[in-house]
Amino acid sequence: QVQLVESGGGLVQAGGSLRLSCTTSGRTFSTYAIGWFRQPPGKEREFVAAISSSGGATYYADSVKGRFTISKQYSRNTVYLQMNSLKPEDTSVYYCAAASFVGGADHDYDYWGQGTQVTVSS
Repeated sequence: QVQLVESGGGLVQAGGSLRLSCTTSGRTFSTYAIGWFRQPPGKEREFVAAISSSGGATYYADSVKGRFTISKQYSRNTVYLQMNSLKPEDTSVYYCAAASFVGGADHDYDYWGQGTQVTVSS
């Protein structure tokens, strides 16, 4: 069974930074691509970033390019989403998800974490 656990959300002022973590089992970490998605209040879930199973390829939504960085730490079986220069419009519940192949749509992903709230105040 694939389990994903997100952490690191919270309240931050605009311009600040947060780092989200997505921790999973070793097999999942090395086998699956991991994506981050977010769902702003009252809106559809949207793609944020993804990293291939090897860690060799990363992808970003245009809205976060240059501000967010996705990375893998093998010793901790953890995928990070470093979020800098945060804006109020980044306020969302953030989810990590696992897929056999990296993709940019939520239907590409088979397993989901429970989500972590990020709130950016103006």
